[in-house]
Amino acid sequence: MISSISAVTFEAYGKPSEVVRVSRLDLPGILPNEVLIKTMMAPINPADLNILEGTYAALPESLPAIAGTESIGVITAKGVAVPNTFKVGQQVVAPLRPGRWCEAYIAPHEQLIGVPPGIPPEQAAMISVNPPTAWRLLHDFVKLKPGDWVIQNAANSGVGRAVIQIAKSKQLRTVNIVRRPERVEELKALGADVVVVHNEHMNQEIREQTGGAKLRLGLNGTGGYILSDMVKQLSPGGTVVTYGAMAKKPFMLSNAQLIFRDIRAFGFWITAWYRNAKGTDIQEMFLDLSGLMKSGKIHVPVEQVYPMREIQAAIEHAEREGRSGKILLGIG
Repeated sequence: MISSISAVTFEAYGKPSEVVRVSRLDLPGILPNEVLIKTMMAPINPADLNILEGTYAALPESLPAIAGTESIGVITAKGVAVPNTFKVGQQVVAPLRPGRWCEAYIAPHEQLIGVPPGIPPEQAAMISVNPPTAWRLLHDFVKLKPGDWVIQNAANSGVGRAVIQIAKSKQLRTVNIVRRPERVEELKALGADVVVVHNEHMNQEIREQTGGAKLRLGLNGTGGYILSDMVKQLSPGGTVVTYGAMAKKPFMLSNAQLIFRDIRAFGFWITAWYRNAKGTDIQEMFLDLSGLMKSGKIHVPVEQVYPMREIQAAIEHAEREGRSGKILLGIG
C-alpha cells in the first residue's frame, strides 16, 4: 500500500511556473467506499493555469493544494464496499476530484468513471474535459441532424478540435474561425468543412463556402469581437453557447441580436454538468467518446511529455502560443 506520494503543489496564487513545486505528501489509508488510483498521465489545461493564477471560477478551499484537474489512472487497491464494477488494474478518471498532478490519490468510487482498455494513456488522460464539453455542446442545446451546420470560434482549441472530430462522426458540418492562417489546412485535415481566418472578409467567405446554409448553433470559446462577428452568421432564432473566454474579453452580444434576430445565449461548464448529471447520461456519453477515441476518430496531438520534476518547464511550454499539441505530465 502506498503511504506517501510526490505531488505538484502550490501555496499561493501567481505566475503558474513560479508558484508550483514538487512536494512529498503522506497518503492516508482507504475507507471501505474508496479506491486508490495510481496516476499515469495528466494534461496541462488552460483551467489548470487559471487556477494557479487564482482567476478561475472554482478555486481550492484552502492552500497549500495539489494542482491539476485531469488525469488518467489505474486502480491499485479498493475498499471492501467498492462494487465489482471497479477492479484492480482498471483505467479510471475522476472528473470532479481536484488535485490530480500527483503520483496517486484516493477517491470515493462514486466519483470514478471507468475507461475501456485499448485507449493509449496519453489520449485517455484527456477524455474527461474537452471531448465531453464538445459532446454536450453538440447534443444539449440545438437538435441537430446529419448535414446540419455548426459554427465555432476558438476552433484550434482543445474543445474546438474535439467539436470538429465529433461533428464529423455525426455527419454534421462545421464552420471554424481561427486567428492564424497556418491553422486553416491543419483543421481541414482534421475534418473541418470550412475554416476561415477572422478578418473583415470572413462573413462573405462563410456565406460563399456554405452556400448560405442555415447556422442554428454557434459555439463561443473566446468572447469579444470574434464572438460578435460570429453571431452575425447565425440564422434568426439561432443559439450561441459560451464555454470559455480565451480572449479575456467581455461577452459581446447586441440588443438588436437578441430582440430583432431572436438570438438565444447560454453558458456551459462541464464541471457543473458532471455535478448534476444522471449516471446513465454520463455512461452514454463516455461509451460514445471511448469508442471514438479508441478508433482514432478523436485524437489529440501531443507536443511533449514532461516528468513531474520538470513541472516549471512543462508549464512554461504549455503557456506558449503556436504549439502543435498538448503538454502532458508523465507521472506513472
